[in-house]
Amino acid sequence: MLRYLTAGESHGEALIGIIEGMPAHVPLTAADINTHLARRWLGYGRGGRSKIENDKVHIYSGLRFGKTMGSPIAFRLDNAAYTKDRAGWPEKMALEGSGDDIDPVTLPRPGHTDLAGLQKYNFDDIRPVIDRSSARETAMRVACCSVARQLLAQFGIAVGSHVVRLGDVTYDDASDWAARRDALLEDGGARALYEAADESALRMLDDDLTAEAVEHIEATKKAGDSLGGVYEVVVTGVPPGLGSYVHWDRRLDGQLAQAICSIQAQKAAEIGDGVQNAARPGSQVHDPIAPDGDGSLTRRTNHAGGIEGGTSNGMPIIVRGYMKPIPTLIKPLDSVDLATGEAQTTRYERSDITSVPAASTVAEATVAYTIANAFLEKFGGDHLEEIRAHVANGTAQPGSQRP
Repeated sequence: MLRYLTAGESHGEALIGIIEGMPAHVPLTAADINTHLARRWLGYGRGGRSKIENDKVHIYSGLRFGKTMGSPIAFRLDNAAYTKDRAGWPEKMALEGSGDDIDPVTLPRPGHTDLAGLQKYNFDDIRPVIDRSSARETAMRVACCSVARQLLAQFGIAVGSHVVRLGDVTYDDASDWAARRDALLEDGGARALYEAADESALRMLDDDLTAEAVEHIEATKKAGDSLGGVYEVVVTGVPPGLGSYVHWDRRLDGQLAQAICSIQAQKAAEIGDGVQNAARPGSQVHDPIAPDGDGSLTRRTNHAGGIEGGTSNGMPIIVRGYMKPIPTLIKPLDSVDLATGEAQTTRYERSDITSVPAASTVAEATVAYTIANAFLEKFGGDHLEEIRAHVANGTAQPGSQRP
């Protein structure tokens, strides 16, 4: 089984990551990872840091001649803001010394982890909370989880995403984006989906909606506010039988919901048409089973999002993430200075107006990691050839990818 760990602070010298459990002989290069790190910066409405960072991963271990060795893979991502910012981060985030000459941050920002983190770890300065809870951590998460994407690709499993809502801007009906999505899946699976989305300034599949959303972002910026939204992650090529209905912690839908909600600022996850299904009669919800042309079985619809009873059923897996608006606002919010106990409004710091498009690419990574672990649980082995033999000899065969 795969396991990864990230370390580092947003304005520290670097982010560090390690992933273990990767089978041997899987093709992997730094370029494979850097492709997805670059996609993490996509999206209109990003803040100043997107102009500073140029994420390129350095791999320290676990590879030989472009293939994994079965040993832990270690990564480093340098934080350009550590040296390029003029805010004195090397001194403010120094590893040694007393910090007595550094003025503490004592004004917690609503919507951030500032106050809860300070209360949990008994700090007298909010900076340690700010720097570790920052979404900058997701850069290393994308690096680690992109390794899982490389494993899945060896078995024809791909992960893609697109944005379906940006603030008030969305499709008239879910069937509108579903039709566009399904046409892309039919043409080239989840990879075709994410490549099409990447062509949009906001990773949306509709040019008119993209233009409308850009205007919405500009108006929101002038108002000193921020925006959240909704994105959809789709996994194609998944065989039936991943996950399990027999234990609560092995249910694939539960694991995917955790993967989405583990990302900073994500407040809800939806599997398939879960929200709409709650208001529909069962006859419009449950996916009829039908024979496929090759002797296997398929579903005529996919309202369940490819998962039934916590187990993949061979249809594309669909999960949506719901991101709250970014809590760092130009327009100040009420707070209390912890040093004085006096009411005070927050100060503005550099921030995005929205980062829903970026969140969708991070969600691709966390979903890929979750699917890869479920795949290894069923077909696992110490090296790629062994896993191929398990898949070839297994009872589970890839189901129809017809949307």
